[in-house]
Amino acid sequence: MKRAIRLWCAALAAVALAALAALSVPTPASAAALTEVTSFGTNPSNLRMYLYVPDRVAARPGLVVAVHYCTGSGPAMHSGTQFAALADRYGYIVVYPSVTRSSQCFDVSSPQALRRGGGSDPVGIMSMVDYVRQRYPVDPARIFATGISSGAMMTNVLLGLYPDVFAAGAAFAGVPFGCFATTNGSEWNSECANGQLTRTPQQWGDLVRNAYPGYSGKRPRMQTWHGTNDEILRYPNFGEQIKQWTNVHGLSQTPTFTDTPQAGYTRTRYGGSGGQAPVEAISMQGVSHNLPVDAAQALRFFGLDSTPPSSPPPTSTPSPTITPTTPPPTTPSPSGTGCRVGYAVNAWNTGLTAEVTITNTGATAVNGWSLAFTLPGGQTITNGWNATYSPTSGAVTARNVAYNGTIAPNGSVSIGFQANHTGNTGRPASFTLNGTACSVA
Repeated sequence: MKRAIRLWCAALAAVALAALAALSVPTPASAAALTEVTSFGTNPSNLRMYLYVPDRVAARPGLVVAVHYCTGSGPAMHSGTQFAALADRYGYIVVYPSVTRSSQCFDVSSPQALRRGGGSDPVGIMSMVDYVRQRYPVDPARIFATGISSGAMMTNVLLGLYPDVFAAGAAFAGVPFGCFATTNGSEWNSECANGQLTRTPQQWGDLVRNAYPGYSGKRPRMQTWHGTNDEILRYPNFGEQIKQWTNVHGLSQTPTFTDTPQAGYTRTRYGGSGGQAPVEAISMQGVSHNLPVDAAQALRFFGLDSTPPSSPPPTSTPSPTITPTTPPPTTPSPSGTGCRVGYAVNAWNTGLTAEVTITNTGATAVNGWSLAFTLPGGQTITNGWNATYSPTSGAVTARNVAYNGTIAPNGSVSIGFQANHTGNTGRPASFTLNGTACSVA
């Protein structure tokens, strides 16, 4: 068994160098650098965390977790793929987890790794995600995973365990969630690697569903890539992944769209014909495990391939977006006017983000506004957008900024903030806009 792992690692080491260099993206001049982060949170398997923050970060950046292959490392994944160069262009943030065990393979086999919150590598990776979310205003709807070989397996695992965190994944030469499972402590599953482990779509889907019992929310989209001549993780694993993720999404295994994006490539989409279908699969004729890693196409599938408004990254832990200035003049709501507030919370271990929508339900425009509310105990604002917030806890007032001070009749503005919490992730009980009580949606 150990010999099998050594042979696998040797093969991956040989093919990875060519695979990672297969595509190139012009790299703009940049002072940004890969940085190792220590003490990032719960880390049961002693992973290392590397972080890349571009010089210009989007106002609400996406987050990509890029997971390396066996024998690889976070720095090798950073230097050998284009995810960092594309981050310079599009303003998202990249986390590169790095294994310290001797095989340099991620744990996608143990019972702990295949159960939400069970331990091992997925828990450490989630701590990395939480670390970034606590320090940057990451868009909670734009968190993604991608990986190569062992990292592609981990991509399947992360999407299965944390469907409430990851919006989509891109797996390059991987296997389905649970395919590599073992109970004897081994990292290697020959039956899965050789493409001999086949299940029905329902059985594959149940493996994912049973990893997070009771979850009924939205499932992540999946993009999978595989070479027909893969000699390490055989090609039948491609079809088994399609079975699994179409079943998870409640879809037929019959594609709704098929094309040839380049010679020898067959791309099929399931559940939609557009570029962000629930499942997208690219079969690469004659390609071995040494497959090209098309980061640009992964980002296209994620929806991160556009240049958003950006801002310089913080040089340290961000301070709250609080401007100690005289409040702007406000126009109290005339008698008979009203307001409505929508408030959505996305929480994790010790932090949360709140998306707040303020709607003017009256017949008169509001020119200059302040929204007052009381945060539950233990919540402290660390960063905010589209408003200024003062103070950071307790009875808070959010005031408009220069570009959104007017709310037309039946119009809305959206604001938000990131906060730490000590266990209470609830929302304020009431809101007032310019002194007028609002209904809560």
